[in-house]
Amino acid sequence: MFTEDYPSLLSIPSSLESSIQRAQQKLLSLQHEDGYWVFELEADCTIPAEYIMMMHYLDDIDTKLQEKIAVYLRARQSEDGSYPLFYGGIGDISCSVKVYYALKMAGDDTNLPHMLNLRGYILQQGGAAKANVFTRIALAIFEQVPWRGVPFIPVEIMLLPKWFPFHIDKVSYWSRTVMIPLFILCTLEAKAKNPHKIAIPELFITPADQEQHYFPERGLLNKFFLFLDYIGRKSRRLVSKKMHERAIEKASNWFTERLNGEDGLGAIFPAMVNVYQAMLLLGLPKDHPNVVTARKAIDNLLVIKENEAYCQPCLSPVWDTGLSLLALQEANLTDTKESRNKAYTWLKNKQLSDEAGDWRTHRPNLDGGGWAFQHNNPHYPDVDDTAVIAFGMATSGLDDMQESIHRATRWIIGMQDKDGGYGAFDVDNTCYYLNEIPFADHGALLDPPTADVSARCVMLIAKVAQDHEEYLPAYERCITYLRNEQEENGSWFGRWGSNYIYGTWSVLIALEQTSIAKSDPLYSKAVTWLKSVQHLDGGWGEDNQNYFDDSLSSQFHRSTICQSSWAILALIAAGEINSDAVKTGIHYLLSQQNTDGLWTDSHHNAPGFPRVFYLKYHGYDKFFPLWALAKYRNEMNKQ
Repeated sequence: MFTEDYPSLLSIPSSLESSIQRAQQKLLSLQHEDGYWVFELEADCTIPAEYIMMMHYLDDIDTKLQEKIAVYLRARQSEDGSYPLFYGGIGDISCSVKVYYALKMAGDDTNLPHMLNLRGYILQQGGAAKANVFTRIALAIFEQVPWRGVPFIPVEIMLLPKWFPFHIDKVSYWSRTVMIPLFILCTLEAKAKNPHKIAIPELFITPADQEQHYFPERGLLNKFFLFLDYIGRKSRRLVSKKMHERAIEKASNWFTERLNGEDGLGAIFPAMVNVYQAMLLLGLPKDHPNVVTARKAIDNLLVIKENEAYCQPCLSPVWDTGLSLLALQEANLTDTKESRNKAYTWLKNKQLSDEAGDWRTHRPNLDGGGWAFQHNNPHYPDVDDTAVIAFGMATSGLDDMQESIHRATRWIIGMQDKDGGYGAFDVDNTCYYLNEIPFADHGALLDPPTADVSARCVMLIAKVAQDHEEYLPAYERCITYLRNEQEENGSWFGRWGSNYIYGTWSVLIALEQTSIAKSDPLYSKAVTWLKSVQHLDGGWGEDNQNYFDDSLSSQFHRSTICQSSWAILALIAAGEINSDAVKTGIHYLLSQQNTDGLWTDSHHNAPGFPRVFYLKYHGYDKFFPLWALAKYRNEMNKQ
């Protein structure tokens, strides 16, 4: 909790309005001519490294682009030589191995200091054999480890019946899109062209072909799956040619239906690279339209600057647009009307309807109405994005929104899990035992319900249910779910943003739309927690390391712009507009604004998969502080 003296709180109003105006105008200036906003979406160094590896897999090397990516990679090395999963984090063995291999492919001498330091870190961790499954598969493709060093994932999995303990419909959307082309790569034992024959024997403590064990055992269930893995390998010869060909065809048909044009399979980089390489492995020529389009989809993710370049994991225009609109609606409904009309027109054209999305596997009679996260991804609308967009429409003050709002609301209600909560893409995607299979050492196969997504759904349903009583049962079930998910200390876990501050913000701004009293423990316990973790500078900040150890309090990390904005918005929603915590938080945001009207946050602010993959949304430090400052001004003006 803060204890320092601050500038007079009476100085806030004069600087507040100019700060809001500058931030508003800058955000408006960043709107695309088509109406949307999209900001860079940066992950860790794994994906840029994988892009270089992809070029060497194909012997299709753009040396200028490769060097720019190498510049990006070199600049992000930690002092201990490692590469972390997020800014300021501890080193990660898997990311570090891929970066080392990519830099060696790019021509970096292994005796250069940064390569020596990186190799030293990897060897201290037990060598490349300790890397995760995805890294070991990549190394097997480049013939750096034997194929017996990766899990047995035959393409014949595609033929398993739905009642079988493992079925592709039992895992999350991102897992399906990544795994199915990977089945082909692994079953056919894909072999990289690797034109320069780059090898990394120096990263193994024991020679790779002599390593005996690559699968860490995590428990009895995991041991059982390891036994099944062994049985599967031994019985491989029993698979008939006809069965094998049928499985290949089923996998190929599955991903061909979902190629998604220049937005790519699943609109996410790992799936897009896997399917590109799988199609080539199956014999499609480089000039085949599907292959050409798949490569364009990958290259659309590149961010190429003057001296460096990197590859994004995906694009986020719908999410960025939805949140930008909420900030602008708080800032000034009148002056932003033209820009918002343009944005909502664009969004209406992106709303899904009768497409053959994968959500129909479990909800065959549910009409569409959602939005995807990316420009186009019709098989996989996102519950979270849909709730944000529909809520924005409901609070926009603009005409002709009702049809879109209620189609979205009906779709969201149809996507509710049996426990009352919501996952991001799938319904009741909770076969937790699947996280124990050898392939799933990342523990991210599933899309279970989470408090942050569920809160957004409550926010929307509470707003639009006044004239639609049929929505109320879903609302009540979700409120019960959120009550059950509140942590003992009053916070909520943040699955899609870092972390407890994000989760708590998500729930409190949703509760603001309900009739629940501010004295309810849902509010009061959360307020006590938020105040207890405020920093001395007036801001809030939380380290992604607490996904590994939730005993780490957010007070042990420096303040960040987006987390401070979330905390302020949460406290205001809880009725704390006049509290010192809010006022000093506003001072923090005002003091950190740049002359161009924006703010600068260097930290990763969201997980893709907790403990495995983290993201930095470059828009978060543009629209969230504007939203917080404008909300504060508006609530103060009501007094």
